[in-house]
Amino acid sequence: MTPHRQAGAMRARAMRLLLLLALCAPMAVLAPAVATAAASDKPGAHAVASAHPLATQAGLEVLAAGGNAFDAAVAVSAAIAVVEPTGSGIGGGGFWLLHRQRDGMQTFVDGRETAPGKASATMYLGADGKAVDKRSRDGALAAAIPGEPAALDHIARTYGRLPLARSLAPAIRYARDGFACDAKLAEAFAQHWRRLSPAAQATFAVAGGPPPAGALLRQPDLATTIERLATQGRDGFYQGDTAQRLLAGVQQDGGIWAADDLRGYRVIERAPITLRFGDYRIVTAPPPSAGGVTIGEVLNQLGLLGFNGQGITATHQLIEAMRRAFRDRAAYLGDPDFVPVPTASLLSADYARGLVASINPARATPSASLPPAPAFPEGTHTTHLSVLDADGNRVAATLSINLPFGSGYMPAGTGVFLNDEMDDFAASETASNAYGLIGSKANLVAPNKRPLSTMTPTFVEGPRGLLVLGTPGGSRIVTMVLLGLLDWMQGGDVAHVVALPRFHHQYLPDVVEYEANAFSAEQREALAAMGHVLKPVNRAYGNLQAVSWNPRTGVVDAASDPRGVGEARVVRPAR
Repeated sequence: MTPHRQAGAMRARAMRLLLLLALCAPMAVLAPAVATAAASDKPGAHAVASAHPLATQAGLEVLAAGGNAFDAAVAVSAAIAVVEPTGSGIGGGGFWLLHRQRDGMQTFVDGRETAPGKASATMYLGADGKAVDKRSRDGALAAAIPGEPAALDHIARTYGRLPLARSLAPAIRYARDGFACDAKLAEAFAQHWRRLSPAAQATFAVAGGPPPAGALLRQPDLATTIERLATQGRDGFYQGDTAQRLLAGVQQDGGIWAADDLRGYRVIERAPITLRFGDYRIVTAPPPSAGGVTIGEVLNQLGLLGFNGQGITATHQLIEAMRRAFRDRAAYLGDPDFVPVPTASLLSADYARGLVASINPARATPSASLPPAPAFPEGTHTTHLSVLDADGNRVAATLSINLPFGSGYMPAGTGVFLNDEMDDFAASETASNAYGLIGSKANLVAPNKRPLSTMTPTFVEGPRGLLVLGTPGGSRIVTMVLLGLLDWMQGGDVAHVVALPRFHHQYLPDVVEYEANAFSAEQREALAAMGHVLKPVNRAYGNLQAVSWNPRTGVVDAASDPRGVGEARVVRPAR
């Protein structure tokens, strides 16, 4: 039997054993076993890393007021929605990975958007049966029901120490009093100005056009919307005046939202995925995120391959493992409340052996020679925050509205950019979305369904202590988090982790995309000789935010990706 046929047979076997196989991740050779003798179970300092200095300051302000990491995550999430409207917002959703130190509780708060009740699998198809791409990307019809407001209320009530209103106070202040438009945001406004709705343009316009760097941006309608959430909880968004304004705008401009869609939105708490790799324990995102399963598949393959992180052989192994994991991501993953997701099988040692059997140690495997599967992309303009408090509680949260400024649509009187996460569904099994890649049956549109995502907030624990990390970047999120955690395991500090040059392979297109300085000329030549097709990325991508804590030394550290404008700060409370 050829390696490709053998791999296919193993894959079929794994699928027949769906949900019956236990997770059995192999152990990789990375470092000798080290006993972790903690000097303390509390770091005694707190740290916040986010994509904007004002959002980081909001988290620190709430921690100084007596809040815990969960309150701080609420504060940062809301503040970043105000000051970085390209990446997230209360008109969008996200995933919050939580760890409570006193009892070891870990949970994954799923605040992902849901399709409206009137949504259908054919809603973005034209009369000819082909997808009309703008319908799922621009305007009111592109918007799914937001989940972030409900998630912020849920986290504050269930896990926080402070009232929701205290944690939302910085965001309200930034929206009402204004903040200076940074150069990156000004560039985004200039690029996307024409697709913004009249209410959005009226909110941000300076001299009738997009705001320049340095302009003071005030958002009074958004301040009022967040104030209602602060004083009334989730009902202040999903019912009452805000809900009426949202519905009036959406319905007037071609959307299909109904009052029941807003009232019926529910946050879901899910069990995180837990992986083992060498001496490290990785806690990460379960479906409807594809991130945890994809990372788990890669690590399982690397363990069987004896990955040591060194040289061209290790790079080749990483690329080939990425190729196979991304193939499965497209084929099998979706909203677990709507489709059976074979998580246990995909993460089993038996399944990993089948994947590894098809890897040629000296040559790249053409993606076309693997069993066919659609590829799944998503918007790259997302955001991430990492928080650790002095008691050891922590949060990794990745939030999104999909494309820059989401759908570009703002219902009048709300100040809320609505997401265009409906484009993260597959419009059909053959139609492409904003990034030119086709969809999958598991991720077709259905009423109240959550679109597949790659947002991957992650904790890593082991001999070096704790790492809290995540990033925006669409389908590249997985490989950025993967490269970051591998770098951490091999000795990199958080500053190195967030700045590390990146490369990426996602099965289709069959190319290795790489940042400048990711490979030397000699490495590029060696990879090309093995059959890899290399494609340089002309701009930096991602915006990784990381916090670390070494219990043995007591050192807390944090870093914000130098590619962005964010800030990471560590504060040791006065004794």
